Amino acid sequence: MAVNAFIKLVPSSDKQTITIAEIKELFHYYKNITAKTGNQLNWEYGDSAFPYEIKETEKSKGKAFYLHSDHERYKAILIGVDKEFVKEEDGTEREQEYIQITLPEQSTHGDKGKANEFCKFLAKKLKGELHLFNERVMYYYHKK
Repeated sequence: MAVNAFIKLVPSSDKQTITIAEIKELFHYYKNITAKTGNQLNWEYGDSAFPYEIKETEKSKGKAFYLHSDHERYKAILIGVDKEFVKEEDGTEREQEYIQITLPEQSTHGDKGKANEFCKFLAKKLKGELHLFNERVMYYYHKK
């Protein structure tokens, strides 16, 4: 069965909205910084840190994409953006965007480890609220 993690863009987050293109840019940035780390260590760390290709289908264009790997330890991770309505303490409702990271049934333990790593990276960059695959919550924003 597929499992999901969510990065919610709460009012204290740096951004209240995000696009698929912006998330792809963050992945390119991640790939770039890990490659630089590998260069400093004189090791090809970039391929190990990000063993995926970013792919998108016509049907999901602008709404979701997936990370695909031909490596034996990795298969796929799905990433999408959506909105939900959240009820505030005072009873009002507000719309909140979130990033959904899905591990499909064919995903491996390696995919889950990488997905957790990517979730933490994205949540930290966006100062979001991370709901992990095991339903635990991590807060990367400043609480008031």
